Amino acid sequence: MTDNEFSRCIKLYRKNVTEAALCVVRNPADAEDIAQEVFLKLFLYTKDFNSDEHIKAWLIRCAINLAIDLKRSYWHRNYTPLSSLGEQTDSGSPSPSVMPERMLLDEKLRITMYLHYCAGYTIKETAAILKVSTAAVRYRLDSGRKKLKNELPDERI
Repeated sequence: MTDNEFSRCIKLYRKNVTEAALCVVRNPADAEDIAQEVFLKLFLYTKDFNSDEHIKAWLIRCAINLAIDLKRSYWHRNYTPLSSLGEQTDSGSPSPSVMPERMLLDEKLRITMYLHYCAGYTIKETAAILKVSTAAVRYRLDSGRKKLKNELPDERI
């Protein structure tokens, strides 16, 4: 991958990668760190991609995997955020396209809804990225919509 191709990938997919990670870790700073690590992996990746869509799917899958690894890590499970200690931190806020309401859902539903509604993947493409059946994706989308409908006030629906 040339430097120009790499720069183009960062410009095109940084937001998607960060938001995919944010769906899992729920912390903008951690999501940014994961995005940097994903793009480092892309820079070091030696195989060729079939298309831009293949690159995007690969980047999103890497972001999700790294975010899950971070959540499972000993450090992440055993730290206390400064905000919970009563101090105010300026950790930034998620981008406007990441619905705060979606953060109410569990991880599988959040990721599935992000890929389908925000990243624009079809049900079949979402299933391929998540390595689940199309029926599982449909179920997760339906469950997510129902849970959001129950959680949100009537005027937001």
